[in-house]
Amino acid sequence: MDSGDIEEAGEEDFPRLGGGRYRPVVAHDRAVIEMSSVEPGSSSSPTLKDIKVVTPGELGAGAREVPRPEDGVNGHQKESKLELFGFDSLVNILGLKSMTGEQVAAPSSPRDGEDISITQGHPKPALKMGTMMGVFVPCLQNILGIIYYIRFTWIVGMAGIGQSLVLVLLCGLCTFLTTISLSAIATNGAMKGGGPYYLIGRALGPEVGISIGLCFFLGNAVAGALYVLGAVETFLKAFPAAGIFRETITKVNGTAVAEPIQSPNSHDLQIYGIVVTILLCFIVFGGVQMINRVAPAFLIPVLLSIFCIFIGIFLAKTDDPDTGITGLRFKSFRDNWSSAYQMTNNAGIPDPTGGTYWSFNDLVGLFFPAVTGIMAGSNRSASLKDTQRSIPVGTLAATLTTTSLYVISVLFFGAVATRDKLLTDRLLTATVAWPWPVIVHVGIILSTLGAALQSLTGAPRLLAAIANDDILPILNYFKVADTSEPHIATLFTALICIGCVVIGNLDLITPTVTMFYLLCYSGVNLSCFLLDILDAPSWRPRWKYHHWSLSFVGAALCIVIMFLISWSFTVVAIALASLIYKYVGLKGKAGDWGDGFKSAYFQLALRSLRSLGANQVHPKNWYPIPLVFCRPWGQLPENVPCHPKLADFANCMKKKGRGMSIFVDILDGDYYECAEEAKEACNKLATYIEYKRCEGVAEIVVAPNMTEGFRGIIQTMGLGNLKPNIVVMRYPEIWRRENLTEIPSTFVGIINDCITANKAVVIIKGLDEWPNEYQRQYGTIDLYWIVRDGGLMLLLSQLLLTKESFESCKIQLFCIAEEDSDAEALKADVKKFLYDLRMQAEVIVVTMKSWDIRSEGNSKEDSLEAFDAAQRRISDYLGEIKSQGSTPRLANGKAMVVNEQQVDKFLYTMLKLNSTILSYSRMAAVVLVSLPPPPLNHPAYFYMEYMDLLVENVPRMLIVRGYHRDVVTLFT
Repeated sequence: MDSGDIEEAGEEDFPRLGGGRYRPVVAHDRAVIEMSSVEPGSSSSPTLKDIKVVTPGELGAGAREVPRPEDGVNGHQKESKLELFGFDSLVNILGLKSMTGEQVAAPSSPRDGEDISITQGHPKPALKMGTMMGVFVPCLQNILGIIYYIRFTWIVGMAGIGQSLVLVLLCGLCTFLTTISLSAIATNGAMKGGGPYYLIGRALGPEVGISIGLCFFLGNAVAGALYVLGAVETFLKAFPAAGIFRETITKVNGTAVAEPIQSPNSHDLQIYGIVVTILLCFIVFGGVQMINRVAPAFLIPVLLSIFCIFIGIFLAKTDDPDTGITGLRFKSFRDNWSSAYQMTNNAGIPDPTGGTYWSFNDLVGLFFPAVTGIMAGSNRSASLKDTQRSIPVGTLAATLTTTSLYVISVLFFGAVATRDKLLTDRLLTATVAWPWPVIVHVGIILSTLGAALQSLTGAPRLLAAIANDDILPILNYFKVADTSEPHIATLFTALICIGCVVIGNLDLITPTVTMFYLLCYSGVNLSCFLLDILDAPSWRPRWKYHHWSLSFVGAALCIVIMFLISWSFTVVAIALASLIYKYVGLKGKAGDWGDGFKSAYFQLALRSLRSLGANQVHPKNWYPIPLVFCRPWGQLPENVPCHPKLADFANCMKKKGRGMSIFVDILDGDYYECAEEAKEACNKLATYIEYKRCEGVAEIVVAPNMTEGFRGIIQTMGLGNLKPNIVVMRYPEIWRRENLTEIPSTFVGIINDCITANKAVVIIKGLDEWPNEYQRQYGTIDLYWIVRDGGLMLLLSQLLLTKESFESCKIQLFCIAEEDSDAEALKADVKKFLYDLRMQAEVIVVTMKSWDIRSEGNSKEDSLEAFDAAQRRISDYLGEIKSQGSTPRLANGKAMVVNEQQVDKFLYTMLKLNSTILSYSRMAAVVLVSLPPPPLNHPAYFYMEYMDLLVENVPRMLIVRGYHRDVVTLFT
């Protein structure tokens, strides 16, 4: 058959699936995939949408078209080309058409209980920016600011050239390492608004992200005040007549003749600062679009002024253009190499009677805001053409450019003027500028006002991004829509800015800004360190030039710089972040962002599981891991998936809450039919466990019946040494009352499965009467120790005493012995054993006579009636089976051989033990007794009769069976 025969083939050549002939597809069949013929390099190059998949049904009489949601109800039904896979093609699901230039809307941040659709529509493409205008220019504009113009020459004069170089390189190294970490995180996936908050929150979790994000917001708000005060101080220096109050006059320290040095009055700084802040707020309220258009223009005066400063330095001569200017002289360089820390007034003018002494640590806090601003590019990630390339290249270029500028400026400023001139002329950059100082004045004012506008624009959006994540309810007032302006957040930011402006002292504000920025930078470095050292499969940053050691050094350097600046400010900043962290943990909504801590917990759990190995855990390290079987065997309240007292008992098996419980239930039915129902039941059970404040996990298993389901659970549940070691379930007290004939075989089968799987068993009789955490019990906890169980019964009694419900109780240990046993010797041995185990209990030895019903002449009538009733029920059961005319068989298929004397002996043993319990422990808070294993060749019905005699009239009992290992030890 050639290629043309396929298209002409009819239904008889390609019958439907399920019958008739079938010819496999071969390589030369053109009916498999058709691709449109397109010239290479043409605009209509083949994409996934050009692929045509032809099914055998289409080749025949006509395939039945599958309706698609986009076709409408009554519209044309578009054929499904990938019907075999049961879903739409990847082009429609994932929006792979964006590879042709279309942009897909970024998914919203995860919320509690919110599903994110991946089939969102495509928004209208917006104008995107490249590396230069999108990252480099904003970073350069934010980094170059007020500190360089009006404080840098003063820093060189105070610290000297040598320590100034150390200062610049130290701060530059901190921001450089942070930029490396920022580049790695920013290139590991798409970013949303919020800048560093988004990066840190998605790496370290909502609590850490919000705490550091709010501190970074405060840092930006305070930085706005810093820029406003810098612009006002420059304006008042350039135009002294504009001052309302008298200027401050200070004598120059160390001069032979007292020279008046004028500085703006603090009240002038406050008044003008408040006015400027209000004007800037009006501009911000006018719209951010206008600010973004004008912002690059603010950088031109800055670059021009820097150019004029360096031209003026090269042209400067001795006392020209002002006294104290030496021109570039080696003598000035040598004289200014060492430091000259001294006392100054609040304005920074040297004054022997001043109240502020400056040191290197103080200068670090003063200078560090001059290297901040590296986050400006990441804040604009939504407006970048290529985020993966622009953020690393642009941010690193801006960081290296400004650091190099600072290093060169230290050398030139130190060589162009005397130390007195450096310390007293706060606008030395304007003094040496060529051709007029006003150029620098204009550059300072425009740069600081532009930076202030950026702070008043970016800080509210950071606060709005935190509020929009809907984690902290108190921030709901600042939530805004995606296209709306955060007016309330802007007003709140303006109030903080005005409050800092009222302080009026630039040198007191800068350390505060420094602390918040350093806290944010340390968070970015720690995020990259954690993600890099965990190396999860999702950690695939495009920026390859990073290492976890660099991030660790960057984070440590940030912390060291914080303490160098001021240990008190550091403690306050960390305490504030810690308080926010605690508040978010208490009041915040749950959110799972796939943060690094979850990955760390996962890897730690895997490493711990591997370190435990497959060998048995030493008794000193043994913890109960109960498998709580939630099958009710009784009535439960409506919409309650587990008996409430089972969760209370599971908590009683943990010491101070340490340990894990596994709550399981079995859903009868077919897995394919009940899978969704099982998921809903599992979620419901997990929610109920959390409501009961019980640390554990929930599992629902679908099985044909309870026996098969439990057998699968007992074999597969858990990993390594974290498998459950105790099965906890309720005693089926209702089996006879409600005539549930299937319960005996199921109950005995579960116990036999536990014994086969070497699991301990705890069966609770009187579960409805089990006390909760608020019901205090008095009396005794009585243990009837019959067989060796590895000390499990003793350990359970000690765990009960650690709970408030049983802490007032005392333990009584009853040792059941044969008649000819040495009771006193047994009692002494048990006391010594308990002493070595550090357990306190009263030991009582009880002897039970060997089987001889006639020797018990003083038995109570009710006990004999119970014994006789059990015998009659067993006889009736046997008679009913024999009347069916077949050989009685057990559940395993073996023939039933009944030894009536042995049955009576078992009945009497249980009756005697029950009588002993009622005699000694009628008023006990709880009774613990050893669980007898189901006898071989005895029907399950017989075993239930034995157990009913044991628990008769005992209100609250734990029936315990250990397994082949010790859970307590005598040795330290």
